[in-house]
Amino acid sequence: MEHPGLVGRAVLALEGRLDVRSAADARARLHQAVDSGTGDLVLDLGALDSWDATGLGVIMGTHRRAGRLGRRLVLREVPPQLQRLLVATRLHRILAVEGAVADSFGATLPGGASGQPALP
Repeated sequence: MEHPGLVGRAVLALEGRLDVRSAADARARLHQAVDSGTGDLVLDLGALDSWDATGLGVIMGTHRRAGRLGRRLVLREVPPQLQRLLVATRLHRILAVEGAVADSFGATLPGGASGQPALP
């Protein structure tokens, strides 16, 4: 479900599962949202129950697609287990994440790419 957010931002919420069974539908929705808008696309993951490597690949593919179009994918309400996975895979350094993500040493790292500060 897409909602208008702040100026230049659209919010898309993913619910339930983001896995091999739902990847094609999720990818189509996300790519359409990236292609049809401007500014940041905020992906709200607060209602996401589970995911797998395929689902993570969908998020990364959307991130790359957004970048090619001069947009930015921003993750919001990332479940704690997914935050740990992003840190373990070091994807927290590439993806823009609202709020801070802790690394494996317990230190708090900024969300986002290239040492950008965490988003408010």
